[in-house]
Amino acid sequence: MRKKVIAAGHICLDITPVFYGRKVERPEALLKPGKLIQMKEADVHTGGSVANTGLAMKILGADVALMGKIGDDAFGKIVLDILKEYHAEEDMLIAKEESTSYSVILAIPGIDRIFLHNPGANDIFMSEDIPQEKLEEAALFHFGYPPIMKRMYEEEGEELLRLMQRVKRAGAATSLDLAAVDPTSEAGQADWEKILEKVMPYVDIFVPSVEELCFMLDRTGFEDWQSRAAGRDITEILDLEKDIRPLADRCMKMGAKVLLIKCGVSGMYYCTADTDTLKKTGSRLGLDVQEWADKEGFEKSYTPDRVLSGTGAGDTSIAAFLTAMLEGRTPENSVRLAAATGASCVEAYDALSGLKSFEELENKITNGWEKVK
Repeated sequence: MRKKVIAAGHICLDITPVFYGRKVERPEALLKPGKLIQMKEADVHTGGSVANTGLAMKILGADVALMGKIGDDAFGKIVLDILKEYHAEEDMLIAKEESTSYSVILAIPGIDRIFLHNPGANDIFMSEDIPQEKLEEAALFHFGYPPIMKRMYEEEGEELLRLMQRVKRAGAATSLDLAAVDPTSEAGQADWEKILEKVMPYVDIFVPSVEELCFMLDRTGFEDWQSRAAGRDITEILDLEKDIRPLADRCMKMGAKVLLIKCGVSGMYYCTADTDTLKKTGSRLGLDVQEWADKEGFEKSYTPDRVLSGTGAGDTSIAAFLTAMLEGRTPENSVRLAAATGASCVEAYDALSGLKSFEELENKITNGWEKVK
């Protein structure tokens, strides 16, 4: 019998009206009051950790229950219809009085994207929303994007702490992913260092991006990174010893047991705790603590055949890592499959179309799939 997983946290509906290809230098050159703009079709799909990571794990063969919170409205019905295609709708949480989160993404040719976002029911997600009987069956509970879920970061993360404590008491292993936030927003002003210090002792598997992690633990250092990058992708200028390992050390001291830091196109850094600490993960996870203990390394990304979109690459990498772990694979193999999945994801416009089975990925690796330089 396969181990059961819960993928909970943020979910939304992404609506992207497709503009015709004429590039502009400023949005006001196209968006003018009273003007009718002829458009192409709109791309509509689910977004957020629950949809991206949860559905990717399901496609990769895991037994996953998706628990995101939506409203009983038109957008909520669209979300459920999409999830039904994957037989993944039955455990969703429906808030009768709330709206479903959505983003309207204005991808105007020639300028950066503009996001119109409504957090909707994500903002009232609570620990009590997760059924106790489901927790007691689960081997793994993965929670994604608390920085954009108001209840999870207000009051210095008390609700997130309650959630993780409750999951651990039920005997499941916990996994936590973060999300980028606007520094000027309420979430951006939250004391994330304090929140993570409180929550991390109850997190078994921590899977943030390096930018998110530095922003939350070392704001001055993050600003230095931005200055050094001078407009380039931050991950291109990072040094393992100077930039990444100090952040990892802080996470492990806070209580993380397995750490995977996503470093963009460069790859992924990973490290694990000692044997005695790893024994504190949920027994239902079935982790071979001897095999997983005291590991560290950096897995370079694979070179994709083409790059269409980075949407969901980090989320699907996490899905591969967690699924491989559940299957009893080694840490090295799990990280390798995570890197390969991320490289496959960017070959499609959405988070899921580029996914390949572990067998396909391993065959491609065996046949000499090149890594980034």
